[in-house]
Amino acid sequence: MGEVATSQDPEILLQEVERLGHTLARVRAGIGRIIFGQQEVVDQALITLLSGGHLLLVGVPGLGKTKLVETLGTVLGLDERRVQFTPDLMPADILGSEVLEEDAHGKRAFRFLKGPVFCQLLMADEINRASPRTQSALLQAMQEHKVAVGGEILPLPSPFHVLATQNPIEQEGTYPLPEAQLDRFLLEVEVGYPDLEAERAMLLATTGAAEEKPAQAMTGAELIAAQTLLRRMPVGEQVVDAILRLVRGARPQDSGLEAVRKHLAWGPGPRAAQALMLATRARAVLDGRLSPSLDDVRALAEPVLRHRMALSFSARADGVKLADVIAALKATIG
Repeated sequence: MGEVATSQDPEILLQEVERLGHTLARVRAGIGRIIFGQQEVVDQALITLLSGGHLLLVGVPGLGKTKLVETLGTVLGLDERRVQFTPDLMPADILGSEVLEEDAHGKRAFRFLKGPVFCQLLMADEINRASPRTQSALLQAMQEHKVAVGGEILPLPSPFHVLATQNPIEQEGTYPLPEAQLDRFLLEVEVGYPDLEAERAMLLATTGAAEEKPAQAMTGAELIAAQTLLRRMPVGEQVVDAILRLVRGARPQDSGLEAVRKHLAWGPGPRAAQALMLATRARAVLDGRLSPSLDDVRALAEPVLRHRMALSFSARADGVKLADVIAALKATIG
């Protein structure tokens, strides 16, 4: 099989990937001292950042989602801001606003006060507790890395990532995220309860006289370099074909799979394939490999696809789950 072409010398590329792997090992170790028993969640968060994307963490309160984002900011050396989303939060509370100021000579002028979105790592805590209008204020920032305020286009710092936490939709006082915004998240990661040993370690580590503090293991510039390196990694034609087969097969109008045609109202667009291509490369790097495999595609299919597809009304009524449909899709790629 052929590979997606790269202009990089394979030997040099391998050395760069190995160096990145050593750096990421330090990052994972640093995070592991603070976050217990959520290795898959941590890895998927790192995959998202290495891919240059945004992450949506879903789970009930109290599972350490906020702590994970704070730890990532410190360990990766990123300028971090946090916004607690509430029903009365306004778009200006995120983007910033203009204020009228008067100088010593009585001259008045508007000055723009930057909002918390002007950072490298924005934590949108409980994003689905805010109104749809406020949720939508993040759309342009997430996609274009810039915001329009007062007739001006202002760029955001680089790198720029949104890591949002979300409570399950069934909980009181939540608003479903619009489909257009959900599509902006590279991965949707479900955060579950820790196992017994992890919860025991967490209990002992967080209730003593001194609590472990995260230490920086990477810089923003190194993260940008890693994102650039990722895009130069070779991808085998077999993996490319599997990604296309998976994403295109999840569209009811195009799919040859009965479970998709019968149970899905709509499926993922091209952004899902782009996300899966980048994410598989990032997972390969975390495992110390030069190029992704079909195992990477299968492992990342659910977090890439589940927020980009929707069950039909009849499927929901019959108790069908998205995980079952995605499992059927994964079976088609071997």
